[in-house]
Amino acid sequence: MKAMLFKRFGEAPEIRSVPDPAPAPDGVVIEVMATGLCRSDWHGWMGHDTDIRLPHVPGHEFAGVVSAVGRDVKRFRLGERVTVPFIAACGACRECHAGHQQVCEAQFQPGFTHWGSFAEFVAIDRADANLVRLPDDMAYATAASLGCRFATSFRAVVDQGRVKGGEWVAVHGAGGVGLSAIMIASALGAQVVAIDISPGKLDLARSMGASATVNAREVSSVVEAVREITDGGAHLSLDALGHSETCFNSVSCLRRRGRHVQVGLMLADHAHAKIPMAQVIGQELEIYGSHGMQAWRYDAMLAMILSGTLRPERLLGATLSLEDAIPALIGMDRQAPDGITIIDPKRSDA
Repeated sequence: MKAMLFKRFGEAPEIRSVPDPAPAPDGVVIEVMATGLCRSDWHGWMGHDTDIRLPHVPGHEFAGVVSAVGRDVKRFRLGERVTVPFIAACGACRECHAGHQQVCEAQFQPGFTHWGSFAEFVAIDRADANLVRLPDDMAYATAASLGCRFATSFRAVVDQGRVKGGEWVAVHGAGGVGLSAIMIASALGAQVVAIDISPGKLDLARSMGASATVNAREVSSVVEAVREITDGGAHLSLDALGHSETCFNSVSCLRRRGRHVQVGLMLADHAHAKIPMAQVIGQELEIYGSHGMQAWRYDAMLAMILSGTLRPERLLGATLSLEDAIPALIGMDRQAPDGITIIDPKRSDA
């Protein structure tokens, strides 16, 4: 099969022909019809994720068709349209039995712990616990966009953030995660303040439902700007970027007894953020992490999509071939794309 592969961290990947995967007894092979290009893939390529072993094929949010099935798989068959959460669970540990598969003690992550979806095929173990059937009329590109950013935002806003209609929600960073969170919070009746440094991204944020926007480069204090807009601070604030500054601002802009959810990954130079703990204590703030979403929770999200309440297809940006995705991946730290970039492994722009 054709795949994007890199042999050293930080060196340009190449498009190579590699052996087709075979299913484990409890697994399947999925023919990849669409896969998202995410900043997490850039972190992996840079070597910020210690689970990656070289050589490596990245890619962790995808949708496709079951093309091979292991002998022990009971719930899925050849030809079914599926997607997979980017955190795949073992199905047997304490957390899995409690329904918290997103923090499975023996989790695996396609594109990180093993080869991922920037290829024509990807193998997924423990298929019965991890595959999600797709609605027949959902486009593969839309389904691929759900696997990391949209699903993560759904859990961050709905489950961890416990958003309520009428609340003020601040979203720091208007990339794929942030725009998803804006759409979801707005659909649930919240008023959203979007914060970014890009006028184009802030325009997108308004189109996704943001009531107000703040350009962090044009104000002396993001925290004070948010407090003024929200008349005292956000009820719920999300750092959707994963940066020391946005994390600090997200906590600091809360009103008393507000809730901060850390969604953006805090890696490399930003692994240890400064938190205003005196404010956390004195104002009884709540701080949560949010890392993916369980396969069984997809039903609630898909129901809102099928009803038209959520429209993740509006977040889609460019569609690239595997070849054209190489410079896009390498440049993600310098030029984040507008919307969610999708890779079509079958596409050739040569």
